[in-house]
Amino acid sequence: MSKIFTPVNQIRLTNVAVVRIKKGGKRFEIACYRNKVVSWRNNLEKDIDEVLQTHTVFTNVSKGQVAKKEDLIKVFGKDDQTEICKEILAKGELQVSDKERHSALDAMFKDIATTVAHNCVNPENKRPYSVSLIEAAMRDIHFSVKPNQNVKKQALDVIPQLKTVIALERAQMRLRIVISGKEARKLKDKVVKLTASVETENWDNGSLDLICLIDPGHYRDIDELIRTETKGCGVLELLNLKEITEGDEVLE
Repeated sequence: MSKIFTPVNQIRLTNVAVVRIKKGGKRFEIACYRNKVVSWRNNLEKDIDEVLQTHTVFTNVSKGQVAKKEDLIKVFGKDDQTEICKEILAKGELQVSDKERHSALDAMFKDIATTVAHNCVNPENKRPYSVSLIEAAMRDIHFSVKPNQNVKKQALDVIPQLKTVIALERAQMRLRIVISGKEARKLKDKVVKLTASVETENWDNGSLDLICLIDPGHYRDIDELIRTETKGCGVLELLNLKEITEGDEVLE
């Protein structure tokens, strides 16, 4: 019975995510586990063995063609396979199929809609919208996902666009601010300019106790104002992260 000969410079792998780099006029590839490349790049995954299917540098993963040692030394200046794999992981391009790309874009689209729904309300009744309604509104404005931009930034960017098709505003924060001393009245005016509304204002022996609603975008400005103007003696307390009326989501 004849034996099947398999070239020693070929390794067969299946169900892989390929990261490719072109350097020194040559192409090099590494075989990784799906969903692990991004985790490694975001420092969520620390174990290289969980990322690489094999500590081997290829010229073509799908054909199992292994890179020559002399080419590695010439292009990378070393032949340490693991170190070269790490370099390719950091600088290479992740190869994905059209199906995977569409799936990733669909998932990001939903994540953006979820972020908007979590942080915004209908200004008429202060109730949140459903994620599905936000998704529908995003389709109405023909929103396109930017795969290289993070979800939070895209969510913030799409909110003004969504206001053209639905009533929408960012959910407000409720703060308590306590200021004492002769500068309290002067500082109060600066704070009020950054608020959406003042709920209560109490004075006691020259000290101000203020409860107000603000747009989340003004939180850092108010925090810095209180810290610098009161030399650290003022108090800024976050009472509610979001001012949302309890009740069912708005589905109509």
